[in-house]
Amino acid sequence: MSQNQSNIVWQHGRVTRDKREALFNQRGATLWFTGLSGAGKSTLAFLLEHLLVERGYKAYVLDGDNVRHGLNANLGFSAVDREENIRRVGEVARLFADASMLALASFISPFARDRALVRELHEAADLPFVEIFVDTPLAVCEERDPKQLYARARRGEIADFTGISSPYEAPEKPELTVTTDREPLACAEQVLDYLHRRGIIRL
Repeated sequence: MSQNQSNIVWQHGRVTRDKREALFNQRGATLWFTGLSGAGKSTLAFLLEHLLVERGYKAYVLDGDNVRHGLNANLGFSAVDREENIRRVGEVARLFADASMLALASFISPFARDRALVRELHEAADLPFVEIFVDTPLAVCEERDPKQLYARARRGEIADFTGISSPYEAPEKPELTVTTDREPLACAEQVLDYLHRRGIIRL
């Protein structure tokens, strides 16, 4: 531990997690959407956020592109920067969950070890971590390719692109797997049903 770290002490507030959960009528949790670029992660996360807020729950999407406009604007796409990107977002999501909110994190997060570290952060804080694998085949993602990223990666214009020149490690035991060949609303309802069964929200 460095000298600076030894001088840092966690400050405890007066509002307990139990009080927040009772006030919000929900448990804090992180929903971690992982899958290839173009899989439908952001579409599903933002739809789910809308449905939750419409029903009176506290939810917020942490989107992979959005956080790179501010929080992670100084990070690139090297292996080290990608790891730091996920670490930072994992810490932010944990804070949201600790505040009894639902953090909906939408990130490719291709490496199992990075997702495992975020899970461990939540488990250490006794907070639910729900890994949601948006299982869309590479061919379908390439066909969608809304940003033309796959086409550019195929031409060699983007290095270390997940699914083309860099691997994607699919979750082995996610809490949920959704397939976006179904209507987005059906996928969102699948997640809502899971949250209800886990006691995270009370319908």
